Amino acid sequence: MLALSVWTWWVVFVRVGAALAVLPVFSSSQFPVRLRLGIAAVVSWFIASAMPVTASALPAAGSVGGVVLLLATETAVGLLLGFVGRMLFYALDAAGSILSTQMGLMLASDINPFSGGRTDAPGILLNYLAVTLFLTLDLHHVALAGLQRTYAVLPVGGAGLSEDVLMDVVKLTGGIFTAAVQISAPVMAVSFLVSVIFSLLGRAVQQMNVFAESFAFRTLSGLVVFGLSLNLMAQHIVNYLNRLPTDILRVAQLLGRG
Repeated sequence: MLALSVWTWWVVFVRVGAALAVLPVFSSSQFPVRLRLGIAAVVSWFIASAMPVTASALPAAGSVGGVVLLLATETAVGLLLGFVGRMLFYALDAAGSILSTQMGLMLASDINPFSGGRTDAPGILLNYLAVTLFLTLDLHHVALAGLQRTYAVLPVGGAGLSEDVLMDVVKLTGGIFTAAVQISAPVMAVSFLVSVIFSLLGRAVQQMNVFAESFAFRTLSGLVVFGLSLNLMAQHIVNYLNRLPTDILRVAQLLGRG
């Protein structure tokens, strides 16, 4: 019975650990790896303790290949669920690129502590805003609870690919651009108005260097609107964060039907 319990905990740990390696906040380069592994171990212990321990939980295939295949499948499931939960942060990086292009801040980039890569300055600010909301609204606990609920619809070793899974993941991936445009829409609108106004001025005063003269106005107006619309951006971010557990659970259900 002890061997069965240890094996159940291990296969749960593989899925949960893989998911935490991709999920926002937990996958940050500033988040200690030992702490992430400890959280995964504790969460896996709670999940495994609530699961029925049966002989089928053992590597019943009776071969090393069967064990490796099961662990690889659970790792892939965890990575996919973590990828789905991280969609919003990919959208924030895209929104930051759009905002920096509209405001002329393409050269103002730095290392993003949540992704490890270089991100434009507006994107870093949006990432900090999203992480603050993620922790303040206790959504990190909700995300962990969503991982726990996946075992009710997708038992260990029960994952399978299907067209529905691929279509749903493609739909979620396509929503990255939609979310990025929604978040950056106010700045895009103001940048468009500045372009129209200076285009008209360029027609009226043909000696004016429209590009050089509009650059400062575009940056200044973009920064002002960016600051004034942070509340609206936060509402969009919260709406997408609230959908995170539902998206994870839906993908798990589709994997269980595959």
